[in-house]
Amino acid sequence: MANFNKVILLGNLTRDPELRYTPSGSAVVEFGLAVNRTWKGPNGEKREDATFVDVQAWARTAEVISEYCKKGAPIFIEGRLQYDTWQGKDGQKHSRLRVVVENFQFIGAPSGARRAEGGAPAGRPAPRGRPAPAEGEQGGAANEPPPSEEPPAGEGPYKVDDDIPF
Repeated sequence: MANFNKVILLGNLTRDPELRYTPSGSAVVEFGLAVNRTWKGPNGEKREDATFVDVQAWARTAEVISEYCKKGAPIFIEGRLQYDTWQGKDGQKHSRLRVVVENFQFIGAPSGARRAEGGAPAGRPAPRGRPAPAEGEQGGAANEPPPSEEPPAGEGPYKVDDDIPF
């Protein structure tokens, strides 16, 4: 029998991503995601529900999410479910179901975001490796476009392939 484990979510971060590194040097980030659902109740009244999901990402994906996402930011996630079990210090068995990110895409700036100095939206740091230009100074070469707040579409592990084969 074939198996299939795929999760697709669009939601908002419930807390700032927590980046850490394993002893072998691999980056791992964990954060919470709130996915909202709206529907009409039996009397026609609008009802709303939120589902909270634990999310984990690894390697460069973890670093990019940690660098550009903050609490409240919208994000599109593609991944797989992972079920973890462990025994706590108190001897109790614990378990958790979470989504491990395989691909993701930023969904624009959080509402009310404004540009901070250096071109990055407020609440998001300027990309690492590129110092923010001093006030009144142009960043980069004269013919170079200013750095975008998001990675270019179609590059890296954070792209979503929108090509439909039919």
